[in-house]
Amino acid sequence: MFDAQKAKDGAVEWIRDFFEKNGKGCNAVVGISGGKDSSVTAALCVAALGRARVIGVLMPNGEQSDIDCARLLVDHLGIKSFTVNIKAAVDGLIRALPDGMEITAQTRTNLPPRIRMATLYAISQSNNGRVANTCNLSEDWVGYSTRYGDAAGDFSPLANLTVTEVKEIGALLGLPRELVDKVPSDGLCGKTDEDNLGFTYAVLDRYIRTGEIEDIKIKEKIDRLHKLNKFKLELMPFYKFGESL
Repeated sequence: MFDAQKAKDGAVEWIRDFFEKNGKGCNAVVGISGGKDSSVTAALCVAALGRARVIGVLMPNGEQSDIDCARLLVDHLGIKSFTVNIKAAVDGLIRALPDGMEITAQTRTNLPPRIRMATLYAISQSNNGRVANTCNLSEDWVGYSTRYGDAAGDFSPLANLTVTEVKEIGALLGLPRELVDKVPSDGLCGKTDEDNLGFTYAVLDRYIRTGEIEDIKIKEKIDRLHKLNKFKLELMPFYKFGESL
């Protein structure tokens, strides 16, 4: 049984404690996509620190069809925000890559999230900030994130909460329903998260929390993705001098 009130209150206290120990007086810097994860993260930071210490960053890659959702969140919370269009940076880096080198689809997909994270840190370091990671447990479980892109950050309020649980907290925080119930999408490839994954978050969340799942093929796919992507949640392997191989 998930207690949304307890989870929300605990997250607020955890954020306060993090900033007390890791940046007393600093600001929370949150990349705002207009989806539930960034909305709930920003709202939790406002509850923990006050709106004056939360900065939202909107980062369209050229034209963003749902940019109004991001603006709605910023206006709803009453927080300061910056808008940085990353298209010129993405296109510039693509053009700067060596002539004749094949640029893979994976490169084109992962580059924008990494440039977005670089943008968040540029704004954070110029505004006495700490960067919020907005990933949730469901995404992390199957590796649906970009390493050193949206998987990065200084603190992560939602990392132990499934999509279903994040939505419950969002409703409790009084966020607009169009943000909390918005169909998850990375805003980059034109597909929803569930289209890309091949299963719904409802199925994934139930499997994570209870181990129950009906479709054996989906179970195998989830297990395979979890095993393949666990490295994203682990420290970088490093050579320990003096230890035998």
